[in-house]
Amino acid sequence: MTREDIEFQGEGGVTLRGWFYPASGATGPTPTIVMSHGLTAVKEMYLDDFAAYFAAAGLNALVYDHRNFGDSDGTPRQETDPVMQQRDMRHAISYASTRLDVDENRIGLWGTSFSGGVALVVAAVDRRVKAVVSQVPGTSGAGMAIRAVRPDFAAHVREMLDGDRMNRFAGGEPAVVPAVSPDPTGPAMMPDAEAWTWFTETAKRAPNWKNEVTVRSMEMAGEYEPISYISRISPTPLLMIVADNDVVAPVALALDAYELAKEPKKLLLMRGGHFDAYEGTGFEESAAAARDHFLSHLNP
Repeated sequence: MTREDIEFQGEGGVTLRGWFYPASGATGPTPTIVMSHGLTAVKEMYLDDFAAYFAAAGLNALVYDHRNFGDSDGTPRQETDPVMQQRDMRHAISYASTRLDVDENRIGLWGTSFSGGVALVVAAVDRRVKAVVSQVPGTSGAGMAIRAVRPDFAAHVREMLDGDRMNRFAGGEPAVVPAVSPDPTGPAMMPDAEAWTWFTETAKRAPNWKNEVTVRSMEMAGEYEPISYISRISPTPLLMIVADNDVVAPVALALDAYELAKEPKKLLLMRGGHFDAYEGTGFEESAAAARDHFLSHLNP
Protein backbone atom coordinates (compact mmCIF):
# COMPACT_ATOMS: atom_id res chain seq x y z
CA MET A 1 0.00 0.00 0.00
CA THR A 2 1.19 3.52 -0.82
CA ARG A 3 2.51 5.44 2.14
CA GLU A 4 4.10 8.85 2.59
CA ASP A 5 7.21 9.63 4.61
CA ILE A 6 6.35 12.37 7.09
CA GLU A 7 8.00 14.46 9.76
CA PHE A 8 6.63 16.90 12.29
CA GLN A 9 7.75 18.77 15.38
CA GLY A 10 7.25 17.17 18.77
CA GLU A 11 7.55 18.75 22.19
CA GLY A 12 10.44 21.20 22.36
CA GLY A 13 10.95 21.19 18.59
CA VAL A 14 12.29 17.62 18.33
CA THR A 15 11.65 16.24 14.84
CA LEU A 16 9.58 13.06 14.82
CA ARG A 17 9.42 10.91 11.68
CA GLY A 18 7.06 8.27 10.44
CA TRP A 19 4.61 7.30 7.73
CA PHE A 20 1.17 8.40 6.61
CA TYR A 21 -1.07 5.75 5.08
CA PRO A 22 -3.94 7.32 3.08
CA ALA A 23 -7.35 5.73 3.41
CA SER A 24 -8.33 3.50 0.52
CA GLY A 25 -10.96 5.11 -1.67
CA ALA A 26 -10.99 8.41 0.20
CA THR A 27 -12.18 11.45 -1.76
CA GLY A 28 -12.01 14.06 0.99
CA PRO A 29 -11.07 14.59 4.63
CA THR A 30 -11.12 11.20 6.33
CA PRO A 31 -11.01 9.80 9.88
CA THR A 32 -7.41 9.25 10.97
CA ILE A 33 -5.73 6.94 13.48
CA VAL A 34 -2.58 8.17 15.26
CA MET A 35 -0.35 5.21 16.17
CA SER A 36 2.86 4.51 18.09
CA HIS A 37 4.76 1.54 19.52
CA GLY A 38 5.86 0.31 22.93
CA LEU A 39 9.10 0.21 24.94
CA THR A 40 12.14 0.64 22.66
CA ALA A 41 10.17 -0.65 19.63
CA VAL A 42 10.15 1.12 16.27
CA LYS A 43 7.45 1.48 13.66
CA GLU A 44 8.79 -1.32 11.42
CA MET A 45 7.90 -3.82 14.15
CA TYR A 46 4.45 -4.63 12.72
CA LEU A 47 2.93 -1.15 13.05
CA ASP A 48 3.10 -0.98 9.26
CA ASP A 49 0.80 -4.03 9.11
CA PHE A 50 -1.77 -2.46 11.42
CA ALA A 51 -1.60 0.86 9.56
CA ALA A 52 -2.13 -0.82 6.19
CA TYR A 53 -5.03 -2.80 7.64
CA PHE A 54 -6.74 0.37 8.87
CA ALA A 55 -6.07 2.19 5.59
CA ALA A 56 -7.65 -0.66 3.60
CA ALA A 57 -10.78 -0.18 5.73
CA GLY A 58 -11.05 3.51 4.77
CA LEU A 59 -9.13 5.07 7.67
CA ASN A 60 -6.00 7.19 7.36
CA ALA A 61 -3.19 5.96 9.60
CA LEU A 62 -0.32 8.06 10.95
CA VAL A 63 2.58 6.06 12.41
CA TYR A 64 5.71 7.54 13.98
CA ASP A 65 8.77 6.62 16.01
CA HIS A 66 9.04 7.98 19.53
CA ARG A 67 11.67 10.62 20.22
CA ASN A 68 15.12 9.14 20.80
CA PHE A 69 14.26 6.00 18.82
CA GLY A 70 14.31 4.82 15.23
CA ASP A 71 14.06 7.55 12.59
CA SER A 72 13.03 10.29 15.02
CA ASP A 73 15.46 12.79 16.51
CA GLY A 74 16.05 13.39 20.19
CA THR A 75 18.64 12.74 22.85
CA PRO A 76 19.66 10.87 24.88
CA ARG A 77 19.26 8.14 22.29
CA GLN A 78 17.38 5.05 23.43
CA GLU A 79 15.63 6.85 26.29
CA THR A 80 11.95 6.31 27.08
CA ASP A 81 10.38 9.32 28.77
CA PRO A 82 6.64 8.64 29.07
CA VAL A 83 5.69 12.23 29.84
CA MET A 84 7.48 13.48 26.73
CA GLN A 85 5.90 10.65 24.74
CA GLN A 86 2.41 11.73 25.75
CA ARG A 87 3.19 15.32 24.81
CA ASP A 88 4.61 14.17 21.48
CA MET A 89 1.47 12.13 20.87
CA ARG A 90 -0.57 15.30 21.24
CA HIS A 91 1.74 16.99 18.71
CA ALA A 92 1.07 14.08 16.35
CA ILE A 93 -2.65 14.81 16.68
CA SER A 94 -1.97 18.48 15.95
CA TYR A 95 0.06 17.59 12.87
CA ALA A 96 -2.66 15.28 11.61
CA SER A 97 -5.24 18.02 12.11
CA THR A 98 -3.35 20.33 9.73
CA ARG A 99 -3.53 17.91 6.79
CA LEU A 100 -6.16 18.53 4.14
CA ASP A 101 -6.82 14.79 3.84
CA VAL A 102 -7.63 14.48 7.56
CA ASP A 103 -10.97 15.19 9.20
CA GLU A 104 -9.75 16.93 12.34
CA ASN A 105 -13.01 16.15 14.12
CA ARG A 106 -12.61 12.38 13.68
CA ILE A 107 -9.22 11.42 15.08
CA GLY A 108 -8.63 8.12 16.84
CA LEU A 109 -5.70 6.98 18.97
CA TRP A 110 -4.09 3.52 18.94
CA GLY A 111 -1.31 2.50 21.29
CA THR A 112 0.23 -0.85 22.09
CA SER A 113 2.18 -2.17 25.06
CA PHE A 114 3.82 0.80 26.81
CA SER A 115 2.26 3.25 24.35
CA GLY A 116 -1.08 1.59 25.10
CA GLY A 117 -0.72 3.21 28.51
CA VAL A 118 0.41 6.51 26.99
CA ALA A 119 -2.65 6.47 24.72
CA LEU A 120 -4.89 6.05 27.78
CA VAL A 121 -3.42 9.16 29.38
CA VAL A 122 -3.68 11.24 26.20
CA ALA A 123 -7.27 10.15 25.58
CA ALA A 124 -8.10 11.23 29.13
CA VAL A 125 -6.71 14.76 28.73
CA ASP A 126 -7.12 15.58 25.01
CA ARG A 127 -10.73 15.84 23.82
CA ARG A 128 -9.65 15.92 20.18
CA VAL A 129 -9.42 12.14 20.52
CA LYS A 130 -12.79 10.71 19.51
CA ALA A 131 -11.99 7.00 20.01
CA VAL A 132 -9.09 5.12 21.58
CA VAL A 133 -7.73 1.57 21.35
CA SER A 134 -5.25 0.40 23.99
CA GLN A 135 -3.69 -2.94 23.03
CA VAL A 136 -1.92 -5.17 25.61
CA PRO A 137 -1.27 -1.99 27.60
CA GLY A 138 1.09 -1.25 30.43
CA THR A 139 -1.25 0.39 32.92
CA SER A 140 0.91 0.70 36.05
CA GLY A 141 4.65 1.30 36.06
CA ALA A 142 4.94 0.46 39.73
CA GLY A 143 2.92 -2.71 39.33
CA MET A 144 5.00 -3.86 36.38
CA ALA A 145 8.27 -3.07 38.18
CA ILE A 146 7.28 -5.08 41.24
CA ARG A 147 6.52 -8.09 39.05
CA ALA A 148 9.59 -7.70 36.84
CA VAL A 149 12.19 -7.42 39.61
CA ARG A 150 12.75 -10.26 42.03
CA PRO A 151 12.57 -9.05 45.63
CA ASP A 152 16.13 -10.18 46.30
CA PHE A 153 17.33 -8.12 43.31
CA ALA A 154 15.42 -4.94 44.23
CA ALA A 155 18.27 -3.42 46.25
CA HIS A 156 20.72 -4.01 43.39
CA VAL A 157 18.38 -2.36 40.90
CA ARG A 158 17.94 0.63 43.20
CA GLU A 159 21.72 0.94 43.53
CA MET A 160 22.01 0.95 39.74
CA LEU A 161 19.35 3.65 39.38
CA ASP A 162 20.84 5.79 42.14
CA GLY A 163 24.36 5.37 40.74
CA ASP A 164 23.23 6.46 37.31
CA ARG A 165 21.50 9.50 38.78
CA MET A 166 24.64 10.55 40.65
CA ASN A 167 26.76 10.01 37.53
CA ARG A 168 24.48 12.21 35.45
CA PHE A 169 24.40 14.83 38.21
CA ALA A 170 28.20 14.98 37.95
CA GLY A 171 27.98 15.50 34.19
CA GLY A 172 28.42 11.91 33.07
CA GLU A 173 26.71 10.23 30.13
CA PRO A 174 23.52 8.25 30.78
CA ALA A 175 24.21 4.58 31.41
CA VAL A 176 22.48 1.99 29.23
CA VAL A 177 21.35 -1.60 29.72
CA PRO A 178 19.91 -4.13 27.27
CA ALA A 179 16.26 -3.61 26.42
CA VAL A 180 15.65 -7.37 26.47
CA SER A 181 17.51 -10.38 27.81
CA PRO A 182 16.69 -14.10 27.92
CA ASP A 183 18.18 -14.22 31.43
CA PRO A 184 15.53 -13.33 34.04
CA THR A 185 18.33 -12.42 36.45
CA GLY A 186 20.15 -10.16 33.97
CA PRO A 187 20.22 -6.35 34.02
CA ALA A 188 17.65 -5.47 31.34
CA MET A 189 14.46 -3.45 30.92
CA MET A 190 12.59 -6.65 30.00
CA PRO A 191 14.46 -9.70 31.35
CA ASP A 192 12.04 -12.18 29.84
CA ALA A 193 12.53 -15.03 27.36
CA GLU A 194 9.31 -14.23 25.49
CA ALA A 195 10.33 -10.59 25.02
CA TRP A 196 13.84 -11.62 23.97
CA THR A 197 12.54 -13.95 21.28
CA TRP A 198 10.01 -11.48 19.87
CA PHE A 199 12.33 -8.48 19.75
CA THR A 200 15.34 -10.29 18.33
CA GLU A 201 13.25 -12.08 15.69
CA THR A 202 11.26 -8.96 14.77
CA ALA A 203 14.48 -6.93 14.53
CA LYS A 204 15.06 -8.70 11.21
CA ARG A 205 12.40 -6.41 9.72
CA ALA A 206 13.55 -3.40 11.77
CA PRO A 207 17.32 -2.97 11.31
CA ASN A 208 17.37 0.35 13.19
CA TRP A 209 16.07 -1.23 16.41
CA LYS A 210 18.76 -1.39 19.09
CA ASN A 211 18.82 -3.69 22.08
CA GLU A 212 19.59 -0.97 24.57
CA VAL A 213 17.79 1.56 26.70
CA THR A 214 18.99 4.12 29.21
CA VAL A 215 18.93 3.17 32.87
CA ARG A 216 16.92 6.30 33.56
CA SER A 217 14.16 4.90 31.30
CA MET A 218 13.60 2.15 33.85
CA GLU A 219 13.09 4.71 36.57
CA MET A 220 10.74 6.91 34.53
CA ALA A 221 8.70 3.95 33.30
CA GLY A 222 8.31 2.77 36.88
CA GLU A 223 6.88 6.16 37.86
CA TYR A 224 4.23 6.19 35.12
CA GLU A 225 0.68 5.31 36.17
CA PRO A 226 -1.88 5.41 33.32
CA ILE A 227 -4.35 3.62 35.59
CA SER A 228 -4.76 6.86 37.52
CA TYR A 229 -6.15 8.56 34.38
CA ILE A 230 -8.37 5.85 32.93
CA SER A 231 -11.59 6.91 34.66
CA ARG A 232 -11.30 10.30 32.90
CA ILE A 233 -11.38 8.92 29.34
CA SER A 234 -15.18 8.80 29.26
CA PRO A 235 -17.16 9.89 27.24
CA THR A 236 -14.51 9.00 24.62
CA PRO A 237 -15.19 5.38 23.56
CA LEU A 238 -12.49 2.98 24.79
CA LEU A 239 -11.51 -0.46 23.53
CA MET A 240 -8.95 -2.38 25.57
CA ILE A 241 -7.37 -5.47 24.02
CA VAL A 242 -5.85 -7.70 26.68
CA ALA A 243 -4.04 -11.04 26.34
CA ASP A 244 -5.09 -13.60 28.93
CA ASN A 245 -1.54 -14.90 29.43
CA ASP A 246 0.30 -11.59 29.30
CA VAL A 247 3.23 -11.52 31.71
CA VAL A 248 5.06 -8.57 30.10
CA ALA A 249 2.20 -6.11 30.72
CA PRO A 250 0.49 -8.26 33.35
CA VAL A 251 -3.10 -9.12 32.52
CA ALA A 252 -4.25 -8.57 36.10
CA LEU A 253 -3.09 -4.95 36.03
CA ALA A 254 -4.84 -4.32 32.71
CA LEU A 255 -8.11 -5.82 33.95
CA ASP A 256 -7.92 -3.76 37.15
CA ALA A 257 -7.55 -0.65 35.00
CA TYR A 258 -10.45 -1.64 32.77
CA GLU A 259 -12.72 -1.95 35.80
CA LEU A 260 -11.96 1.67 36.68
CA ALA A 261 -12.82 2.95 33.20
CA LYS A 262 -16.28 4.39 32.68
CA GLU A 263 -18.68 3.76 29.82
CA PRO A 264 -18.57 3.65 26.87
CA LYS A 265 -15.96 0.90 27.05
CA LYS A 266 -15.36 -2.53 25.58
CA LEU A 267 -12.91 -5.31 26.44
CA LEU A 268 -11.46 -7.90 24.08
CA LEU A 269 -9.79 -10.67 26.08
CA MET A 270 -7.59 -12.57 23.64
CA ARG A 271 -5.99 -15.93 24.18
CA GLY A 272 -2.20 -15.88 24.29
CA GLY A 273 0.73 -13.83 25.48
CA HIS A 274 1.80 -10.24 25.12
CA PHE A 275 3.26 -10.53 21.62
CA ASP A 276 0.59 -12.73 20.05
CA ALA A 277 -1.45 -9.65 19.10
CA TYR A 278 1.11 -8.68 16.43
CA GLU A 279 1.17 -11.76 14.20
CA GLY A 280 -0.94 -14.55 12.74
CA THR A 281 -4.43 -15.14 14.07
CA GLY A 282 -3.74 -12.80 16.96
CA PHE A 283 -3.09 -9.96 14.54
CA GLU A 284 -6.29 -10.72 12.64
CA GLU A 285 -8.31 -10.68 15.86
CA SER A 286 -6.77 -7.56 17.38
CA ALA A 287 -6.63 -5.54 14.14
CA ALA A 288 -10.23 -6.40 13.23
CA ALA A 289 -11.49 -5.41 16.68
CA ALA A 290 -9.63 -2.08 16.52
CA ARG A 291 -10.85 -1.43 12.97
CA ASP A 292 -14.46 -2.06 13.95
CA HIS A 293 -14.15 0.18 17.01
CA PHE A 294 -12.83 3.05 14.94
CA LEU A 295 -15.34 2.60 12.12
CA SER A 296 -18.17 2.50 14.63
CA HIS A 297 -17.18 5.68 16.45
CA LEU A 298 -15.39 7.79 13.83
CA ASN A 299 -17.61 7.36 10.78
CA PRO A 300 -20.80 9.41 10.51
